[in-house]
Amino acid sequence: MSQTDPDFTQLTELDRLVHEPSRLAILATLAGCESADFQFLLNTTGLNKGNLSAHAIKLEQAGYVEVEKGFNGKSPYTLYKLTQGGCEALKLYQTQMSQMLGQLDS
Repeated sequence: MSQTDPDFTQLTELDRLVHEPSRLAILATLAGCESADFQFLLNTTGLNKGNLSAHAIKLEQAGYVEVEKGFNGKSPYTLYKLTQGGCEALKLYQTQMSQMLGQLDS
């Protein structure tokens, strides 16, 4: 491979948990705020309730998202917050993608 040939071998090293579009949308949304409730994430990501719940569980299990459930009076609420690990995973993903996409010809 010459110096001008792009090297996309890093694609295999991407965190697949972050790379999945729905989870990436959740992480990117949470990176822009201190925390977000379920309805805000629904509106922002365009996911349906079941998909949002399923992807949020995977992100929580990975330690990328912290979930707080409770009641506001008699109304239940769910808040999501990006953890330090989630922030670091998102930054690494962004760096890797920027490096790879920077190799493309315009």
